Amino acid sequence: MNANRENTGRDWIDPDDAPELDDAFFEEADEYRGDTLVKRGRPKADKVKQRVTIRLDSEIVESFKAQGAGWQSRINQALKEYLQEKD
Repeated sequence: MNANRENTGRDWIDPDDAPELDDAFFEEADEYRGDTLVKRGRPKADKVKQRVTIRLDSEIVESFKAQGAGWQSRINQALKEYLQEKD
């Protein structure tokens, strides 16, 4: 009756000896969809913004910051609207 059973062999490892897969393991693990590696982080934008240093009046900065997160994007949008109105 044991003749049909497959032999586990000498290289068999007890699954209870495997390390526990905790949250830290999965945070660092690579994710695949099929054979394609899923990239982490924000995808690259079609148009890359240019980093500049600009001095603005403190009341302007405080007003945009008071509206919450995304204040720099709102300043960018306000400048775009200004340029459109100017043309």
